[in-house]
Amino acid sequence: MREQNKTITRSAHREEQMATQQGNQPATAPKRRTFLGYLALMGPAFVVGAWQFGPGNLTTAVQAGSRFDYSLVWVIAVSTIMMIFFTDMSVRLGIVTPTSLITSIKDHLGKWVGVLAGFGVFGITLMFSVGNAVGSGLGLSLVFGGSPVLWTIVCTIAVGIVLAFKNVYGVVEKALLVIVVLMGLAFIASTVVAQPDWYRALEGAVPTLPAGSEILVVALVGTNFSINAAFYTAYGIKEHKRTRADYRDITLADTIPGIVAPGIMTALVIMVAAAVLGRTGGEAGTINALASIFTPLAGPVGSMVFALGLSGAAFSSMIANATAGGTMVSDALGRGAKAGSPMARIFTGMILAFGLIITLLFQSSPVGLIVIAQSLTVLIAPLLGVLIVVMANKASVMGDLRNKWWQNLFAAIGMIAIIASSIRLITTLIG
Repeated sequence: MREQNKTITRSAHREEQMATQQGNQPATAPKRRTFLGYLALMGPAFVVGAWQFGPGNLTTAVQAGSRFDYSLVWVIAVSTIMMIFFTDMSVRLGIVTPTSLITSIKDHLGKWVGVLAGFGVFGITLMFSVGNAVGSGLGLSLVFGGSPVLWTIVCTIAVGIVLAFKNVYGVVEKALLVIVVLMGLAFIASTVVAQPDWYRALEGAVPTLPAGSEILVVALVGTNFSINAAFYTAYGIKEHKRTRADYRDITLADTIPGIVAPGIMTALVIMVAAAVLGRTGGEAGTINALASIFTPLAGPVGSMVFALGLSGAAFSSMIANATAGGTMVSDALGRGAKAGSPMARIFTGMILAFGLIITLLFQSSPVGLIVIAQSLTVLIAPLLGVLIVVMANKASVMGDLRNKWWQNLFAAIGMIAIIASSIRLITTLIG
């Protein structure tokens, strides 16, 4: 009887251990969600979209529409597809890695590789902070009048207040979701007013390369296919503690709409620029010029709506840029991988302060710094792309979420585009 009881006890203990182990394993069955449940998944990819949809993106889009009509719309479509695949890889890495992405890279590929990636992104965000600061001031001065520099100071202070909240990432995410929605409405309204030629816009979805457009195509790819932004998605996923069971729904509710939204808005800017140029005959090579030429079509209200969209793009990019840069350099130093960590806050403040100080000192758009930022992108973007692809293919890290062959196919196409853009940009800078 005693032996029988021992056998039963051992059997029950084994069953309890197995049940515990199974409970610790990540669930793979998809959850049933309500509509509000799907809305709750929205966030990380929209932060990424807000980051990439900034002044540089808008400037290149305006130039594309004013110089080459609708013929470069296809670049936005292709860039958006590539961005979805790289963001998806970052999402899966955020789900499966036990630590942050840069820390995981240091563990698997070497400490110096992770440190280089973190500081490389920080350098890019530092330089891009100037364009964001200038763009936010210009946009609001178009709406409310007054000095662009004064509005830059106001915007920087406002961003600093947003980033001072305890739950920094949560506040940033909610703020950017609202701004993206408002920007979308502004650009849709602008498109309705401008009345573009939709048939010619569809023709522009077919790849062509007009003479003299090569550099602008590189710029469009660089601003819309932002590896830096895709890389940061893993941090947002970690902030939310998403699991394998969330992956499918994240893709449908966040990844695809979060990346497609800025792509659509960029395409709308190209079409508005092309339509305004076609109907007024004016030059619209800059954001300010496009907003002013827009007035004859829609009056001051229409021009103001368009300018609000532009200032929203700069403001949202300023928030996301500073948050991402501060978080990743803090992670590279091993001082915390969350936006609210003390070291991340310090570096975030440095990024904002740098943009404001340079704007105050030069009182104009510092083209030299933008060129430096592009140079850094040439060096860092291919590295970040390679790191994402390598980590997403590690079976020991990814398990069942490892890249499939078709995902690697699109990853290869994306890497070719990044490297080709980098080579083209290097030759341009040297020339």
